[in-house]
Amino acid sequence: MFKNFIGGDWLEGQRVSRNINPSDTRDLVGEYAQADVAQAQHAIAAAQAAFAGWSLSTPQQRFDILDAVGTEILARRQELGDLLAREEGKTLPEAMGEVARAGHIFKFFAGEALRPTGELVPSVRAGVGVEISREPLGVIGIITPWNFPMAIPAWKIAPALAYGNCVVFKPADLVPGSAWALAEILSRAGLPAGVFNLVMGRGSEVGATLLDDARVTAISFTGSVATGHRVAASCVARMAKFQLEMGGKNPMIVLDDADLDVAVNCAINSGFFSTGQRCTASSRLIVTDGIHDRFVAAMAQRMQTLTIDDARKVGTDIGPVVDQSQLRQNLEYVAMAREEGGRVVCGGEAMAFSKDGQPGFYMRPALIADTDAAMRINREEVFGPVVSVLRATNYEQALALANDTPFGLAAGIATQSLKLATHFKRHAQAGMVMVNLPTAGVDYHVPFGGRKGSSYGPREQGRYAAEFFTSVKTAYTQA
Repeated sequence: MFKNFIGGDWLEGQRVSRNINPSDTRDLVGEYAQADVAQAQHAIAAAQAAFAGWSLSTPQQRFDILDAVGTEILARRQELGDLLAREEGKTLPEAMGEVARAGHIFKFFAGEALRPTGELVPSVRAGVGVEISREPLGVIGIITPWNFPMAIPAWKIAPALAYGNCVVFKPADLVPGSAWALAEILSRAGLPAGVFNLVMGRGSEVGATLLDDARVTAISFTGSVATGHRVAASCVARMAKFQLEMGGKNPMIVLDDADLDVAVNCAINSGFFSTGQRCTASSRLIVTDGIHDRFVAAMAQRMQTLTIDDARKVGTDIGPVVDQSQLRQNLEYVAMAREEGGRVVCGGEAMAFSKDGQPGFYMRPALIADTDAAMRINREEVFGPVVSVLRATNYEQALALANDTPFGLAAGIATQSLKLATHFKRHAQAGMVMVNLPTAGVDYHVPFGGRKGSSYGPREQGRYAAEFFTSVKTAYTQA
């Protein structure tokens, strides 16, 4: 059994969860400890006790630890990628890419630990100097989703530690394996006891404890909209800092002048890779009249060539859905779209077995045409390989449709017009905009986040992470 890591010790939980491989439900990845409220409180206390010392640690100490973590992750990318693909279901190449990203994130923030920034400015009063500096917050509660079980924890944990905070990390229930592997690496990296804590368990117990405990100074959360609202309400009630990354209903516009192959490749990658289980996935394709029919036909033709199979098998393009509940939700949205008048061009069916007869949560990616903006398939996040197509008469209508959503995470456009691409970058109501590229895939050194109902608070990743994980102090001195 894989245990929780609290206060520098590996501890058994009150319950055990079974981690099942979605590519082969007969395969048990492992059994993982489940903490209760008391253990969550123990972790918070350990982090609080460690903060005084860690917050005053040297930049060199933080660099050495984070750099060592990044080095080990990169050296073990094949092994860790295999584990990730086995428990989450994204293909092995995608999983290895995610592991590599996690390693690079730790190395990036190792460098940031050596580059603390501040300002020294004169006061408007003679003989007075002003220092503006950043200081760590305290205990950070980190709550992460199941779809990127290495990268998202990395881009929260690494900056939290780099800036001198202590961490209590609660991963998603479906992917404890990747979280435990990351915690095991951190446990050997030289961190003082209590600086980093892994507490696997139910959101109703561990998550709720993090939200409501006054010793937790800030919460960084990625997950569903409903849970994000609960995080916000709890943090506002006790004046804790919080950062939310939630859903997306991301558009990709395809204009008449688009290179058809480029547009199809962008749409296939954005909509279906990682089994569509990405908050940045392009689940709405908005296509202008002149290219609409050719584009839909080319999409359907390309989708017929995709191999849906075991995530770790060579040649697999799309792995399984993460679990039975998510598969059921995907199929319900396909049926709903059909009932509302959408035309399922291809896909949308469950597959009970892999090509080799393994029982798993497989699904043929669905492309649904003849939809309109009012349909639920175009309003609500499915979080699976389900993509809808909306027809637009021109760029102006396409832009209006793209922005007609309560979300604002990512948006893309396929066009050869510099004028329209430039206009779209400025007027798309999204935090991240791609031109002739998939909407999924943001470099580890640049800010990640959205607007409207998708995100709240400072951006994640890159140097912008300091905005959340530190507090600004202004100090005056008279000589």
